[in-house]
Formats: sequence, structure tokens, C-alpha cells
Amino acid sequence: MRPGTEEELSAIVAGAKGPLRIVGGGTRTVGRPVAGAEMDVSGIAGIRLYEPGALTLVAAAGTPLAEVEAALATEGQRLAFEPADWRGLIGTSGEPTLGGMVAANVSGPRRVQAGACRDALLGVRFVDGTGALVKNGGRVMKNVTGYDLVKLMAGAWGTLGVLTEVSLKVLPAPESVAVLVLDGLGEADALGAMTAALGSPYDVTGAAHGAQGTLIRIEGFAQSVAYRSERLAALLARFGAVRVEAVAETCRALWRGVRDVEAFHAVPGDVWRLSVRPSEAPGMVARAGARQALYDWGGGLVWLLMPEGEDLRARLGAFAGHATLIRASDETRRRIAPFQPEPPALAAISAGLRARFDPKGILNPGLMG
Repeated sequence: MRPGTEEELSAIVAGAKGPLRIVGGGTRTVGRPVAGAEMDVSGIAGIRLYEPGALTLVAAAGTPLAEVEAALATEGQRLAFEPADWRGLIGTSGEPTLGGMVAANVSGPRRVQAGACRDALLGVRFVDGTGALVKNGGRVMKNVTGYDLVKLMAGAWGTLGVLTEVSLKVLPAPESVAVLVLDGLGEADALGAMTAALGSPYDVTGAAHGAQGTLIRIEGFAQSVAYRSERLAALLARFGAVRVEAVAETCRALWRGVRDVEAFHAVPGDVWRLSVRPSEAPGMVARAGARQALYDWGGGLVWLLMPEGEDLRARLGAFAGHATLIRASDETRRRIAPFQPEPPALAAISAGLRARFDPKGILNPGLMG
């Protein structure tokens, strides 16, 4: 099934007698495998409104993300939250879509400064599990009354409704970028350097540590970037030698490696995504016994390459945070809950929301459970 309009989508959902597996670009096969009829919503596509002066873009959910980013680039603008491309990480093909990005709340390295995907959402349109078309939010900030369904849909992975249109706040692209690189730091020193950088007044837009070294990013007007880079390099000198990369393509390549977790591409093993307090990250990595680790968000997000079929949560025990299984075989994703199990009170709220928005239980059933 491949509806081309909201009306066709509504009719399909309203008449569905069994589970539906919602597919956009098919690039983010995360969660438990869903047994159901495939519904491809990539046919509901196209940029509906783009007002560069108002920093606002409205597009159908099936619009390829590359098309949106190309349109923004022509006006010197971008999606500030830096959405990742997980095709190389998970081993999928297809084209990432705007709706898939929102449904997964995909947020890259710049989240530490610009916020998450849900923070840029202004409004959504979606079809709920009864086939009803729902609209919430609008085209400007601070316009929400009643339930904030806009943020609820971000990260729901299509289990509460099928997105048909999204409105986003966009921001100007920077004139210049520089990356401060510290090579050879141990995890403790790397965490110290990232913490110092993020706590400085120099408006850092990325802080990561992995195979490429410890990376700190600064963006903005050229003169400001040069000044802040110099001052921040002096601040971080106590952790080791600092070199500054200022070639735009080199900087983009370094952060693309972090954003898309390129170090784990085509490398055997399961991939987990661990969200913890930065101060606890090195200890958690040591307990995990991971084959490889990539720290992002100043240590608040850690990507772990683990042996296939191993339950990371069982190895870690109780901890403050959550672990998400991003890449694994279908058998492993059926046996181990890919998403962090919710505490009973929160699970009850989630069940209530699903019952309200999908009373027939047909939208990606079991994907998050």
C-alpha cells in the first residue's frame, strides 16, 4: 500500500483489519520487528511552504530529507539539530524522509547547543489509528494550546499516528567553522576537555571523543570563530596539544563521522546507544566491556559496539539513564527489548496514550514494546 494523499491514507487506516507496518524511507529499522501489512507513506511528499525570512518550512512527511536540506542550502539555512543518516550504520538503503526523522526524533551532535529535533517542531498533521486526521501546532513558536501533540509525535516511531505533514523552525547556516582536535587523550581527560569546552563562554556546537580524537566544534562568523578557537585552544592546552582544523570540508567530514557513527559501519557486532550523565559515561563503558565506544554530546550520549546477541542492560545492571539497541539481528531484537523498558507509572501513561490514539492497536504494534 502506498497512499498518495492524506485522504487515501485515512481511508486505508480506517478500513484496516490488522496490523500496519509504517514505512517512510525504510532507513531506520529500529525496534522490534513488526508483523503487519506494509504501508509506504513516501508518496505523500513535497515542500508545501518555505519562508526563509520567517525561518519556517512546511513539508509533507514523505519528502526526502535530502530535498529539504538542498532547499535550505540555497538560502543559506539548515536544520540546526543536524539529523543523522543511519543507512551505513544499520545497513539499509532507501532515502531518509522528513517524517521518519521526526518519528525517531533524530538529533545529531549539535543537540548540545541547538536542541533536539522536537525542539524545532512547530506543528504536525497526522492520521491516528482510527483514520482521523489530526492537526496540532502551527507555523510559529508558542502557539500550542491544550495537549502538545507536536512533541508527543517526535520519538513515537509511528505508534501513535502516521505523520503526513510537519512544520519546522530552521536557522541560518554559519559563515565559518573550526574544529579543535586533541589526539591521544584517555577517556577521563577527554571527558574533562569536553566538559571544560561546553562550560566555557565560547558557544561550542559539538563535543565528541572517539577514534578520530577528541573534537570540539565552534561555528559562526569568521572573525568570531577565529577568536573563540584561539581562546578555547589556550583553555584546553592543559589536557594536551591542540590543533585547529579550519578547512570547511575537513570539518564537515570529521562531524559527519560522529553524526553517522561511521566508525561502526560494516563492522560486525550489535550497536547500542547509551544516554547517561557525562560524569558516569567512562565507568559505564568500562562495565559494558564494549569493543569500541564513541562519545557524543560531551559524554551524555555513548555509542557502543557490542558482541552480537548480548543484553547490554543485563551487563550494566541498574543505572540512571537508558540504553537503546539500534542495530542487531531480527532474532536479537525479538528477544531483547530494543527500547529501554519504562517504569510502571510511565508505562501506564504510554499504554493510555496508545489506547487513545490507536484503539485498534494497528500502528507499528509491538515496535516499542
